[in-house]
Amino acid sequence: MLRYCWNAQANWFTDYDLAAQQPAAIRTLAGVFPLFVRIATPRQARAVAAGLQRDFLKDGGLLTTLNSSGEQWDAPNGWAPLQYVAIEGLDHYRQRELARTIATRWVALNVRVFGQTGKLLEKYNVVNTNLEAGGGEYPTQDGFGWTNGVLLTLMNRYRLPEPRP
Repeated sequence: MLRYCWNAQANWFTDYDLAAQQPAAIRTLAGVFPLFVRIATPRQARAVAAGLQRDFLKDGGLLTTLNSSGEQWDAPNGWAPLQYVAIEGLDHYRQRELARTIATRWVALNVRVFGQTGKLLEKYNVVNTNLEAGGGEYPTQDGFGWTNGVLLTLMNRYRLPEPRP
């Protein structure tokens, strides 16, 4: 991953374009996985953290991609597992303030939506936090295990407020 997926121009871990034999130009939140598994260098981790804060961090948490396509895995959607991977990865590299900011924003969004609907959802709109859910090519699904698990983990770790219906 360090050899083929570190994109020095983007300061980000990207997919590898086999046809072009170079790292792809598109940045996604998957770029935090090397931090999560602790293989990034400290310099790479700092660069990814800066990119997260500058480009991916929104009022409700982290965007999945910077592309607004209307598809579920693109902006403005955020997904619990990717929030967790980013927070854990940042924590591994002592980027604790940013990790806590992401966690606080994600939990606040989940708690607000739960308070309005009595449900936890599979994905959320992290840009417009007044919406109940994220969008995509099919209706948002209710009550995903990964949302429940990530929310509970973050509430316990950061001692954040519990949702109330």
